Amino acid sequence: MILIYNFFIRLYSWLIRFASMWNVKAKKWTGGRKNWKTSLSQNIHHEKPIIWIHAASLGEFEQGRPIIEKIKTNHPAYNILLTFFSPSGYEVRKNYNQADFVCYLPLDTKRNAGFFLDLVKPAKIIFIKYELWYHYINEASRRHIPVFVASAIFRPNQLFFRTYGKWYLNVLKSISHFFVQNNVSMNLLVSKGIEQATVTGDTRYDRVFENAQNVTENPIAAHFVKKYTTLIAGSTWPADEDLVIRYINEHPHVKLILAPHEIEANHIKSIEKKLMVPYTRYSQATNTNVHNYQVLIIDNIGMLSSLYQYASVAFIGGGFGKGIHNILEAVTFGLPVLFGPNYHKFQEAIELIDFGGAHAIRKYDELQRILDGYLDNTNHLNTQQLNNKSFIAKRTGATEIILKIMFN
Repeated sequence: MILIYNFFIRLYSWLIRFASMWNVKAKKWTGGRKNWKTSLSQNIHHEKPIIWIHAASLGEFEQGRPIIEKIKTNHPAYNILLTFFSPSGYEVRKNYNQADFVCYLPLDTKRNAGFFLDLVKPAKIIFIKYELWYHYINEASRRHIPVFVASAIFRPNQLFFRTYGKWYLNVLKSISHFFVQNNVSMNLLVSKGIEQATVTGDTRYDRVFENAQNVTENPIAAHFVKKYTTLIAGSTWPADEDLVIRYINEHPHVKLILAPHEIEANHIKSIEKKLMVPYTRYSQATNTNVHNYQVLIIDNIGMLSSLYQYASVAFIGGGFGKGIHNILEAVTFGLPVLFGPNYHKFQEAIELIDFGGAHAIRKYDELQRILDGYLDNTNHLNTQQLNNKSFIAKRTGATEIILKIMFN
C-alpha cells in the first residue's frame, strides 16, 4: 500500500506541474517549492530549538495561530517554523511576523522528509487538523521527535479507519498526542488503540474570542451603519450573492456590507449590475458620503473579521459550493449566521445550528423568513446575540490545554 501511496504522491506532483502551465495557483505551488533545499539551507538557523508547525492553508493557519502566538509569549526559548501546503495560505501569511521562518512544505516523499528534518532538526512538530503526511510522521517517529496534532477531527470513512488503511493507521499510532475537536473523533481513535488523545475543542474559538476583545474600529463602516439595521455577507460567491442581493433590493430599510470572496474587477462589476439600490465600493467611500448608500461593497482583503462588529446578522458564503467559510468570526460578536446547505463537514456549524444560532438555507424564501424574523424582532435578535456570545466563550481554552500537555 505504501508503494501505491508513493505513486499517487508522484502522480499529484506531475499533474500539478502540468496544470501550472495555465493555472496560476498551480504555478505558485510548483514555483514556491523550486530549489527548496537550497532556500531552507540558507534561511534556517539553530540559535534556538525549532518548533515546526504545519497548516494546509489559511483556515488551518487560523487554527494554529493561537498556538503559535502563545508559544512565542510563554516559551520564547523556541523559534517557530511555519509551513503551508497551499499557495492560498502561504501567499497571504508568508510575512507573518510571529513565525521565524515560513515556507512551503516539500512533497511527502521519504527522501524529502529525511532531508527536510535533517535541515530543520525540530524539537517538536505540530500538524494542524488533518495534515497527516505519512513519510514526515514516520521519519519523525524514527528520530524520536514528538509529533502533535491540534484541532484534529476524524470521521469513520477516512482512510486511516478503513480495513485497507491499517498501514497508515500504524504510523498514526506513533503520534505523541492528538488534540481533537469532539468526542466522535476521540472515540474513533480509542477504538483503534490510540489512547494518547484529549478532547480540547477547536483553537479557533480562542482566536476569534481574542479578536473580539481587541477589535480594530473602522470609521467608514461605522458611518455607513449609523443606526440602521445591517446585514453583513462575508466571503460570498455568486450563488450566495444572488440571494442576499435580492433580499436587499426588496428591503430598503436594511443596509448591507458585502464582502465577496473574489474581489477581481469583473466580479465586483457583476455584483453592481444586480443591485437596484444605492451602493458604493469601500475604496471609493468616505466618512462624509458613505451614509448615503444602502450597500457597501468591500473590494479589498483583510478587514472582514473586524467588520462583523457593525452588523446585526451575518450571511456566510461558500455553502452552495464546496463548503462554508469561517462562521466563528461573526458569531463571536453575537451575530446569528445563515449559510447554504453544504456545512456538514464543519463541526462548529453543526453545533451552532443545534444551539439555535445558525441556519442553513436552500432557497430565497427560507432566507427571507429567517432574516425577517431577526430584523423585525429586536427582542428575538438581542436574545440570540447574547446566546451566541456565550456559545463562543464556553468553548475557549483549547490552546492552554494543548500547551500544558506539550510542554509538561
